[in-house]
Amino acid sequence: MNYINKEIPDFQVDAYQKGELKQFTKSDLLGKWSIIFFYPADFSFVCPTELSDLQDAYKDFQAADAEIYSVSVDSQFAHMSWAETTDTIGKIEYPMLSDQKHQLTDFFNILDEQSGQAYRGVFIVDPKGLIKSYTVNAMGIGRNAQEILRTLQAAQFVEAHGDKVCPANWHPGEKTLKPGVDLVGKI
Repeated sequence: MNYINKEIPDFQVDAYQKGELKQFTKSDLLGKWSIIFFYPADFSFVCPTELSDLQDAYKDFQAADAEIYSVSVDSQFAHMSWAETTDTIGKIEYPMLSDQKHQLTDFFNILDEQSGQAYRGVFIVDPKGLIKSYTVNAMGIGRNAQEILRTLQAAQFVEAHGDKVCPANWHPGEKTLKPGVDLVGKI
């Protein structure tokens, strides 16, 4: 299934964020860019390395007018307990969503039925709620926050400059391309 330009669904999920239990809905994501970051489980092995990597880059995501939402099928209470007992997770500032009812995992078709856990998926969503990029990894393959940030910045550039595109490994401030017949066979 292709998710590009597909609108995220209405949802309401419980969450944990910086010592507080909260709820989030689709409307909370609208108006700014969102990184929906699925991971398999709390109290696991690869997941804390990824969540910590995202936290290390969190200020860069905020500077890019984006919010990170980590998501697993664990409860908000499990998220809270994980943060209270693990220094790495205790430092996380972004919301940790609980998708126990599978509202998001079902929409994004990211649930591994055999394990009952989400695959490692990243969905970059624009301020209107439209998916602009996504990747899904197998359980054992960790992700890189800097590549997610770079992809977000490229999506934002293309959104703002629809007549230009970003080549491989593009970073803000670098040369972009303007598609046209003059480039065919010249790159």
